[in-house]
Amino acid sequence: MTSSPLRPGWPEVLVGLALGAAVVLLLVVAPDTVSADPVVWGLILAAAAGVAGLIGFGGAVLTRRRPLQAFAIRRTSGRWILLGIVFGIVAFVLKGLVNTVVSAVAGALEDPQGSYYDAAGGGLLPLVLTFLFLAVLTPIGEEFLFRGVITNALLRYGPLVGVVGSSIIFALFHGINLALPSAFVVGLVAAEVMRRSGSIWPAVIVHSVNNLALPILAIVLRATGAE
Repeated sequence: MTSSPLRPGWPEVLVGLALGAAVVLLLVVAPDTVSADPVVWGLILAAAAGVAGLIGFGGAVLTRRRPLQAFAIRRTSGRWILLGIVFGIVAFVLKGLVNTVVSAVAGALEDPQGSYYDAAGGGLLPLVLTFLFLAVLTPIGEEFLFRGVITNALLRYGPLVGVVGSSIIFALFHGINLALPSAFVVGLVAAEVMRRSGSIWPAVIVHSVNNLALPILAIVLRATGAE
């Protein structure tokens, strides 16, 4: 990808991360009457990352009002759309292998996605909302912030720092739990796909393919009566 003189920098990174973290805290610290309902709580958590990412991205864009192309928000080709699907499947398989190794070495870790299953299993409307939040809202929000802002900012120091550094930040943003190694793997693949394609959209597809697994599993369980 050709370097851009309008590449985002540390001001955008700091503003984006600060706003994103603040939104997550506000959404997660919910009243007991809300968090006591597993379906509602699961929907809140499913939406939190996407909402936080979009607000963080919006703050980053407004920091110095750079054009959207500086954040890799530009059209892409059909070839890269297909490659995004392929690399999304690759990332899904890789994160499964990594999680198996991590669990074998470190023991059972907390899985924050358990609440998503509660939401997806709460009926047709919660299932549709879980699908939209995880497969559409979260990939767009998180990719805009973590790849569009952070990866692009760090790429000024070279591909290794840009891709690996942003993936570490992305993973840590998910907390110290089973989601951390998964996020790191998906972050690596998405960041490299964005770097090579020059567009955020193949990275969004990588992320979306990974996040489709949970609502699809919930649909299968509902259809087979196994839930």
